[in-house]
Amino acid sequence: MCGIVAYVGPKDAAPILLEGLQRLEYRGYDSAGVVVSNKGLKMRKVKGRVADLAAVVPARFKGGLGIGHTRWATHGAPSDVNAHPHLSGDERIAVVHNGIIENADELRAKLEADGAIFLSETDTEVLSHLIARTVKESDSLEEAVRTALKRVVGTYGIAVIDSERPGEVVVARNGSPIVLGIGEKEMFAASDVAALVRYTRQVVHLEDGEIAVLKADGFNTFASDARETAKETLTVDWEAGHYDTGGYEHYLLKEISEQPDTVARTLRGRLDDRFHIAHLGGLNMDARETRSFRRVKIIGCGSAYYSGQIGAQLIEELARIPADAEPASEFRYRSPVVEADTLYVAISQSGETYDTLAAVQELKRKGGRVLGIVNTVGSAIARECDGGVYLHAGPEVSVASTKAFTSTAVAFALLALHLGRVRDLSPADGRRICEGLRRLPDQIKEILALEPQLQELAKKYAEAPSMMFVGRVRGYPVAREGAQKLKEISYVHAEAYPASELKHGPLALIGPDMPTVAIVPDDELLDKNLTTLGEIRARGGRVLMVGHRAVDPKLADDCVVVPRNEIELDPILLSIPLQLFAYHAAVALGRDVDKPRNLAKSVTVE
Repeated sequence: MCGIVAYVGPKDAAPILLEGLQRLEYRGYDSAGVVVSNKGLKMRKVKGRVADLAAVVPARFKGGLGIGHTRWATHGAPSDVNAHPHLSGDERIAVVHNGIIENADELRAKLEADGAIFLSETDTEVLSHLIARTVKESDSLEEAVRTALKRVVGTYGIAVIDSERPGEVVVARNGSPIVLGIGEKEMFAASDVAALVRYTRQVVHLEDGEIAVLKADGFNTFASDARETAKETLTVDWEAGHYDTGGYEHYLLKEISEQPDTVARTLRGRLDDRFHIAHLGGLNMDARETRSFRRVKIIGCGSAYYSGQIGAQLIEELARIPADAEPASEFRYRSPVVEADTLYVAISQSGETYDTLAAVQELKRKGGRVLGIVNTVGSAIARECDGGVYLHAGPEVSVASTKAFTSTAVAFALLALHLGRVRDLSPADGRRICEGLRRLPDQIKEILALEPQLQELAKKYAEAPSMMFVGRVRGYPVAREGAQKLKEISYVHAEAYPASELKHGPLALIGPDMPTVAIVPDDELLDKNLTTLGEIRARGGRVLMVGHRAVDPKLADDCVVVPRNEIELDPILLSIPLQLFAYHAAVALGRDVDKPRNLAKSVTVE
C-alpha cells in the first residue's frame, strides 16, 4: 500500500523521485523519503507528506540513480526513523519496500546476534541488513538480493541500490506490484504506473518471484532460480493529465463528476442492437461454455464487494442463475469448495488488491474458472484470470472509490445481460436493458445537477454522531456503499442494514441523534419501504430518503429524487447522490477528502 519510485539515467534523480512520489501519495502518506547515489548514498526522509519531504531535500541533492518511497505504516508508527528508505549498518545498501515480512522478528533476532544494529521498528530494515551481508560474497547486486530473499517469508515489492554499484537498481516482486518504465537511455520502476506516465508510456509488469536489474540502457528480468525471463512491453493508455485535479477542488469531486463519461466508456462498443446482447469478447467463453455454469460467485473487497452484491442481484434477475458475493479476504481463508460448474468473478479497481489476488490464485490452483472485472490493464489480477472485462474508467486517485464502483456495477449489468441472453432472457427484455444502459450517462448528469441540494443536506446532517443506512433487496448494497463512503471520508460512524432487519435489533438505536438514509426505489417493494420509514419516524428518527418520488413529509424529513431507469439498473443511479452527500459532509467537517486517515488506495497487504 506504499508508493515506490526508482530511477537510473542521465538526469538528476531527486526531482523525478519527488514528482513520482507525489503522484503515488494516495497509496500512503504518513511519511516519505528518497536516497540518491553519488559518491555514497545521500538520504532525506521525514514523517509527513511528500511536500514536507520536498522542503528538506537540498538543491544540491545530485545523482542520476535513486529510489523513493511514500509510506502507509504496518510496522512502527509514522516517524522520521521509520520512514523509508532504510540503510544497512555500513550505509552501503538502501532499500524501499511495500508489503510485509512475516518472519521479520526471527530474522532481526539472528541479525542482532551477529552484531547488526537496528535503528527503526520496521520489517523493511531487516532487508537492508540481509542484503548487505550477502552482497560482499556475491558477484552482483541481483545475486545478493536473490540470496537474501530466499530467507524471507511474506510479500514484497522492493527497490534496492548499492553505493558501490552506482549504475543499477534491482527490483523484485512477490505479492506487491512493481512496474518498469522504459525511457530513452533511462529506466524507471514504480509500484504504480501513475509515477511513470509523465516520462514514458512503455511499461513492463513484473510477475511474482521475478527480479529485474535496471540500467540506463535497458533492463533484464530473472526468475527466482536466476533464469532470464522474456517480458512483453505494454503501452499505457493513461496520460499524466489524467492524474491532475482538472480544476476541481478535490480528486474525489472530479471523479464523481466524470461518471457520465466513464460509464459511457464502459458501455462503448459492447451493446448489440441486433440480438440485444452484450459483446464481451474478453470473457474467452463460447455460448456452450457460458450455458454450462450453474452458479456465479463474486469476490471483492470494500466497495468492490458492494458492487459485487449489486452484480449478484443483476445476474439472478436477468440470467436466473444463483449468484452471491463474498469478501475476498474471507473467501480464501475458509477453505472454499470450488465447483466446476461455478463461474467465479473477481473485482478490483487496481487489479492488485492482495486479498483478491490471493483468492484468485487459490481458485486457479483448485481448477476454478475465474473472470476479472478490473480497471487497470496488465494488472496482476487481469493477468491471472481466464478472461474478464476492463472498466476503462481511467485512473482513480482519490482513496474513496466512486467512478470505478459505478463502472463496475455497469460491467456487471453487461455480464448479466450477456449471461441472460445466452440462456433464457427474452429479446424484448434484452432490448429493454440495452436501452436502459444507454440512458445511464445522461441520467447521471441529471443527478450531478442535484449537487447544490445534496451539499445543503450534507451540511444539515454532517454533525450527527452516527447515521443508519437502510435498503431492501436492490437497495441494500446501495445502502452499504453509501455508509462506506460516509464513514471513510467524513469519519462519521455509519452502518447499513437491510430495511427488513431494523425491527430485529437495530431499531433500538433509532432516535433524534441517529438520522437514517433510506434507499426507496419505485419498485414492487415501495409500500414495504414506506412502512419502514413510518417505523423510524414513529421513534423520533430523522429520515433522508433517496428514491424516485417525494414522499409524505410525515415519512421523511428530506427527499432526494433521482431519475428512474429499469428497476434492475436503478441501484446504479441511486448510488450517485450518496457519493455527493458523503463528499460534501466531509468537506463541511474539514476532512482530508482525498487522503482519509488510516487508509490508502491500493490495498496490497493483508
